Formats: sequence, C-alpha cells, structure tokens
Amino acid sequence: MSDTLVHISLREGTENEARKTESIRPNDPLSKEILRLKTELNAVLLAHNYQIPEIQDLADYVGDSLGLARQAAETDAEVIVFCGVHFMAETAKILNPDKLVLLPDRNAGCSLEESCPAAQLKAFQDANPGIYTIAYINCSADVKALSDVICTSGNAMKIVEAAPKDRDLLFVPDENLGSWVIEQSGRPMELWKGNCYAHVEFTADSILAIREKHPDAPLVAHPECTKAVRLLADEICSTEKMVDFCQSHTASAFIIATEAGMIHRLKKECPGKEFIAAPTDNCACNECKFMKMNTLEKLHACMLNKTPEVSMPQETLDRARLPIKRMLEMST
Repeated sequence: MSDTLVHISLREGTENEARKTESIRPNDPLSKEILRLKTELNAVLLAHNYQIPEIQDLADYVGDSLGLARQAAETDAEVIVFCGVHFMAETAKILNPDKLVLLPDRNAGCSLEESCPAAQLKAFQDANPGIYTIAYINCSADVKALSDVICTSGNAMKIVEAAPKDRDLLFVPDENLGSWVIEQSGRPMELWKGNCYAHVEFTADSILAIREKHPDAPLVAHPECTKAVRLLADEICSTEKMVDFCQSHTASAFIIATEAGMIHRLKKECPGKEFIAAPTDNCACNECKFMKMNTLEKLHACMLNKTPEVSMPQETLDRARLPIKRMLEMST
C-alpha cells in the first residue's frame, strides 16, 4: 500500500481541471478510521481552504467555494462529507438532492449568511420590482432561491459583467466584495450591508505594522477585506487565485490577509516560500470561529453516525439550484 494520500486541490479559473498534490498518509488511529469510513460509505470528503490542517490533509478535494461547488456538482460518490460551513454544505445538497450530505458541526455558520435574512431580502425585492439580484455564495439556501444568479469571490467580476445591462443590480450580502467589484467593473450596484466578521478584523494599522516588519513581502488580500486594507494590497483575489499568484511571483515571502487556514495550503503548494499570516489589531493571525468548529473527532462522528445531515424543502432545493447552475454555466 502506498504511504501517501493523493488528494486534489481545486484550481479556480481552470475549468474542470484539478492539480494533484501528495501528503503523508496520516498514521493516527482516528485518521485511519475516517479513511476507512470514507471507503465504506463511498463518500467524498470536501474541505474548504480554511479548515484545520488535519482535515485538509485527509480531504479528497481542498479548494474555495467555487471549486468545491464544481466538485460537488460532478461527484459520483454516494455520500458527500463537507468540511466547511453550513451554506457550503447546503450548496452541495442543492446540487445533489438525492445524496446524503453531512456536515461535521451543524452550528458551523457564517456571519455573512446571518446578515441577510431571506424575509428582509424578499421585502427589498418587493419594494424594488425588476431588480436583478446577485448573491455571493456565502448566503442561505433561502436567499439563493430568491436570487437571479450566484457568484463567488473568484468569479464575481465575470458574473457582474454578464448581468443584464438594462436592469438595476443588487449585490448581497457582502458589501466589501461588492464594493471591490464596483471599483473594478465600473458597474453600479445596490450593496447589502453585510460583511465577514473575520476579514473586517484586518485594519490599515495592523497591515502597515506587519509590512514594516516585512517590507519586501507582497501583501495578498481577499476582497472581503475593507477598502482601507485593499488599498494597501499588492494583489486582491480569491483564495484559489492566491495559490497561482504566490506560485508565479518571484518573491520568497508573502503576507496573507485572509483566514489563517489558507497558510497550510499555500505552504504545501508553494514549497520553499514563506507565508506570513496578516495580523489584526488584537491577534497575530485571524481565524474564523465557524470554520474551526469542524474537528477530526466531529468528522469521525458524523461519518460513523451519518448525522448531522443537511436537508431542506424540495421547493427550496429546486429554486436555489437554478441560480447556482447559472453561475456554473457562466463560469466556464
């Protein structure tokens, strides 16, 4: 038996392509049991870039929201185990209504999802008939069901540029990503007042302080960061595109302004380069409390007991699937 575990890191912007990486097969009993259960269940293990390293190393696929949505749409596994947050597992269920979708911790939520209740969005749409709603994937299934199209940080520009020219646009729920897209595209949009609580913890002061310590290291920032931080960045992009940027850039060290779990992926895919987690005003790095709710113990328990299962009404599944599929078609 091989002593390596082959898993695929999804690469955004390369349609239906994936790049294989190798990691040492975990030897601890819990990890071995998780791998055994994966085979027994005919399951695929999907992990977001912000998951803990131990989960990333066990996953079949590691990537961002767009890459994981693509993989969920294409998998022939009978069970999808989604190591991320709730809206991501919902997306997998929407694309695979007849499959069992498991989430290690049911309470792994998202501040962006919470910022945009479906009832409030529906009221806004009723008051603004004809508005074209573009929803960042970080939202609930109910919000997706009310939207015209979904986007991710990796394809938001493409989705906005393809939106009908004769319609007013509403972008929900991330005002920072939305404002960045407006800056890049010049297309005006109404912005929902939501944000990622983790990314807005980065401040201009905290970034300037770390740049003073590492003056030669390019700053790579996620577009969920505030404009004050984005103005200081050398590159603004999705987590998947961070890999491409750091691989191709000649610098030997980079400051990364996103959730700290991304550092593990970058170190694996860019050997020999140094990655410095951007600090906040209160902490040397920045971790999302929701992403870190998933642990190996919870992963094992959910696979063993086949719960918590992600489910929703059939009408929601059907209505939410249309804007997601529209996004996937527009992203090819």
